[in-house]
Amino acid sequence: MSDTPPDRLSVNPASPHHDAEVLARGVGIRFKGEEKTNVDEYCVSEGWVRLAVGKRVDRKGNALTVKLQGPVEPYFQSGVVEGDAEG
Repeated sequence: MSDTPPDRLSVNPASPHHDAEVLARGVGIRFKGEEKTNVDEYCVSEGWVRLAVGKRVDRKGNALTVKLQGPVEPYFQSGVVEGDAEG
């Protein structure tokens, strides 16, 4: 697996940009220099993020989001997990 997160990623499983393996590693987002924890989707090349607006949902159960423009810096929160060490 690469040490750089993908250009575009979504947490919504119905999205074509959803990648469960990458999300399992833990992806952090810096948007305009600030840590964001409510990012629903991002695109580095186009320079935008979709942020969840509170706990509101639409009639289909999807989170309501707002799209903001600006510099996006994704990073992995931890290294590659080789295996679980229990004990």
